[in-house]
Amino acid sequence: MPSPYHAPPRASFLQKLGPGGAASLGLALLTFLGLAGLPWMFRLRQVLQGVPGDEPIVADAIIVLGRRLEEDRLTPVFVARLAQAESLWRQGLAPRLFVAGGTTGTARRSEAEAGRDWLLARGVPEGAILLEDRSQHTLENLFNVRAAMRAGGWRTLLMVSDPLHLARARATAHGLGLQVRCSPARSAPPLRGSLAWWRRAAGEAFLLHWYHTGMVYSRLIRSDKQLERVT
Repeated sequence: MPSPYHAPPRASFLQKLGPGGAASLGLALLTFLGLAGLPWMFRLRQVLQGVPGDEPIVADAIIVLGRRLEEDRLTPVFVARLAQAESLWRQGLAPRLFVAGGTTGTARRSEAEAGRDWLLARGVPEGAILLEDRSQHTLENLFNVRAAMRAGGWRTLLMVSDPLHLARARATAHGLGLQVRCSPARSAPPLRGSLAWWRRAAGEAFLLHWYHTGMVYSRLIRSDKQLERVT
């Protein structure tokens, strides 16, 4: 049986869409416009509700979701995510840290490798760090980590990202059947309440709407090829 579609390294937007991606994006836009933005407003509410995250508990692993590098350097958002993951690990909430993210954009190394190097420089031992360095976006981050979790016999994850990303990351994780608790990197830019923060929230709301539209669309047409990527 062929493996589910994965975007290649440094994938373009069209390559990231994969099977059914363009159709689900079109449907998301149509429902957004046809219903006068109501689905987007509903998802925006979910994005804002996800900002505080969950109370952290002991888990089998921590995952810090990747972020595109800028000229092979970590962005402030990625550094904030890594710092939060390091803090959870130092509190003894999980014995291992997944750093996720493949080679994206014009970078010469993967997001996961860059994140690992940052953690090593902070004194986290190499044996505690696991890399997921093939993915091109959040869905693939979690899909690949799920395989590693199953192989290791692990079940629970503390998932770290910046606050406005957590609602979409949680929905994606739940779609894949992962047991997650969300932990926000509160120091990540943009500044809460700023214009940039609200722009990011608006964008995340549409992406969350697109994700749910794609799930419904894939189930309605009973496409095993599309569902195997997201469930």
